Amino acid sequence: MKVILILAQKELRDGLRNRWVAMTIFLLTALSLSMYFLGSAATGTVKVDSLAVTLVNLVSLSVYLIPLIALMLSFDSIVGEFERGTMLLLAAYPVARWQIVLGKFLGHMLILLLAIVISYGSTAIMISLSGGGEGGDWAAYGQLLASSWLLGGVFVGLGYCISAAVRERATAVGAAVGLWLFMVVLYDLALLGALLADEEQAIGEQLLTNLLMFNPTDAYRVLNLTATESISQVVGLTDIVASAGIAPNVPLVVLLLWGMAALASTVILLYRREL
Repeated sequence: MKVILILAQKELRDGLRNRWVAMTIFLLTALSLSMYFLGSAATGTVKVDSLAVTLVNLVSLSVYLIPLIALMLSFDSIVGEFERGTMLLLAAYPVARWQIVLGKFLGHMLILLLAIVISYGSTAIMISLSGGGEGGDWAAYGQLLASSWLLGGVFVGLGYCISAAVRERATAVGAAVGLWLFMVVLYDLALLGALLADEEQAIGEQLLTNLLMFNPTDAYRVLNLTATESISQVVGLTDIVASAGIAPNVPLVVLLLWGMAALASTVILLYRREL
């Protein structure tokens, strides 16, 4: 455990010294606050609590930015060590390869936690000062923070898989961008295209929901957009999920399974790789 903590501290220090990380935290905070102001403007017309609208906006923001931030943190974590020759130095110490993976993961998760708390915490303070939000919606806001961190962990693990599988940092960059495009953009576009082309309505609500659960970003959406009745009224997902028989904790389980599978795959790939 001590080795893992030492590696995590190193990753955390390196991340805090990285100007890109600081810029990312600033960007996430600015966009999060803008989502709040946009949500506040909309409530005057649709008569929905500003916190509920802000939550919906933040879910959409998180789906795009959190995976991207996580992949940018992790895509060169292993291949970069090999290119710099520091992996050989680590191997000279009594450090197991799974400890390297877990140490890096813990450090990157702390960076993600810092970014999420600062950005979404600032928005929560603004909402609280304005007197908006109900008890249930605040619980959903806490769930948003926790699930955003978990979503980031999934993509940190997927970034490690890419980093352990490729031989060059440039290849890792391209693979990480491709993975982000597929998971965040193309997968949903493909589902939409299939629904539009399905004139015989062969794709029912059950199959559609199962396909959504296969993608961690969509599981994250379903988890947060069905958290409370007021949020569900904004997006209209409750009836679809309920009719498909999806339990409320299924999206959370999907995210956990994706994260564990990504870390396990990284460890296997790293053990198979020659130093």
